[in-house]
Amino acid sequence: MGFPSFVALRYLRPRRGRGLVSVVTAIAVLGFAAGVGALILALAVTSGFRDALQQELVGATAEVNLLRKDPAGISNYRNLMSRLAALPHVRAVAPAVYQMVILSRGARVAQVTLKGIEPKQELRVSNMLDRVQVGSWQPLAANSAAHDLVIGDELSRTLGAGVGDWVDVYVPQAVLTPLGYEGRTTPFRVVGIFRSGFSDFDGGWAYTGFQAAQQLAPGSGDFASVIEFRLDDIYRADPVAAAAVQMAGPAFTSTTWMSQNRAIFQALKTQRLGTIIVIGLIVFVAGMNVLILLSMLVLEKRKEIAVLQSLGARRRQIRRIFVLQGVFIDLVGTAVGLAAAYGFAWAANRYHWIHISSAVYAMDYVPFHARWSDGVLVAVLALVVSVLASVYPAGRAVRVRPAETLRYE
Repeated sequence: MGFPSFVALRYLRPRRGRGLVSVVTAIAVLGFAAGVGALILALAVTSGFRDALQQELVGATAEVNLLRKDPAGISNYRNLMSRLAALPHVRAVAPAVYQMVILSRGARVAQVTLKGIEPKQELRVSNMLDRVQVGSWQPLAANSAAHDLVIGDELSRTLGAGVGDWVDVYVPQAVLTPLGYEGRTTPFRVVGIFRSGFSDFDGGWAYTGFQAAQQLAPGSGDFASVIEFRLDDIYRADPVAAAAVQMAGPAFTSTTWMSQNRAIFQALKTQRLGTIIVIGLIVFVAGMNVLILLSMLVLEKRKEIAVLQSLGARRRQIRRIFVLQGVFIDLVGTAVGLAAAYGFAWAANRYHWIHISSAVYAMDYVPFHARWSDGVLVAVLALVVSVLASVYPAGRAVRVRPAETLRYE
């Protein structure tokens, strides 16, 4: 241990007659521990909700969608799918037919997105069918042309329709007549009810067989509205989408899970930044405690500082003594805060200590995903604050004049 480190630790030890300084030291240490711990837990909650939301959204929808730029469907989708499945990072592809329709049952009406699917292929790119809680999606696989529906639980409550009930599906501009396109109403039977935890899906989506959806669309023929992809790495969505468009041709375009949910993840990113700023003020307050503590020590130790300078201590060594004091306080407080925060986050996430309403969120507990990178970021932030807080008291200590101080003290 060097001379500055030895003296710095001696000054921080509680001794008789220095009760006030010892109390301020303890407060400074606890301040860093509280600030670091609170910031780690806040970031863990933000990361937990982001990871859970990302997992649920990516599981409920395809990671890449290929579609035509014009409203026409993809007539050669089967041949195109076999080629697209060979692209790097593509695990599975599936066709889908989308329609904006109006569901009604008596006086109750709801506008929804109707998705026509091949269930076995759909399960390879999305897990929404796995969330069917009442009834079953099997009728959609048994007869793709049957008028069967799987709807969300919120939509079920809106329409007052359960499994076995019939609802009317109205498709605007479904039939071409001499006077133009007209709407058409077709009865469908509810065979299953799913729950994803997202109101947009549970209240605004319905699934039917692939051929049944084709029959509802204007015109006729075997076509798909979209070709959907499941990847082995969700963060490869952009290059895979670009490769798919290049293979399909200039008449096609693509969307990804990131572009479709950009607003949600941008809001979470902004929230994370706000969390760092707001809760980081606790670390700033802890730094102010260090500044007060070291300023008090400089006043108390003027005589000792003068003696050290008279015995040959250099100015940089005196400065280092007080900077190291701030660093030692930060290291102890940060270690305590990190240990407490990571321990709490692990236990709370494992044993689901904090419960929330699953009717509002896509989960029934608060997830804590404490990342090591957040710990490094917070530790560096606390260290910078402690060093900056030590600069002014260290400067005052260096300006102590040995001759004048020893003469009057």
